[in-house]
Amino acid sequence: MPQYTQYQPKAYRPRMSAYWYLDQWRYLRYALREASSFFVAYFCVLTLVQLAALGTSATRYAQFEACMGSPVMIIINAIALAFFLLHAITWFNLVPRVAMRQMLGRPTPDAISSGPNYLLWFGATVILALFFLGVL
Repeated sequence: MPQYTQYQPKAYRPRMSAYWYLDQWRYLRYALREASSFFVAYFCVLTLVQLAALGTSATRYAQFEACMGSPVMIIINAIALAFFLLHAITWFNLVPRVAMRQMLGRPTPDAISSGPNYLLWFGATVILALFFLGVL
């Protein structure tokens, strides 16, 4: 009786560049959205540091404000704000894709699902703007 050897074919693994996300716009958008989570965490930590400085003393908070007023921090915060907005907008646009939404047995349009999020965001922005302008 002949002896057969086990043939183990190698799995096909196509070569992928380290810069695969630059090949198409949707890949880059995905990578930017995932990277934007870092800036959301940055704003959370920055808010906690601000609250700690506010609770410590007036001089400590003045030092924090002076640090935030430096040109480098303004540029960093502007970049972080852009990524934060990208994160928020893409998150609100994901709601219709993951939420089970039907009205009278038919799927509702995407605007009906994501619209309330944008309205709440706009309302909160208007209220904060009025507060900072001294109207409220």
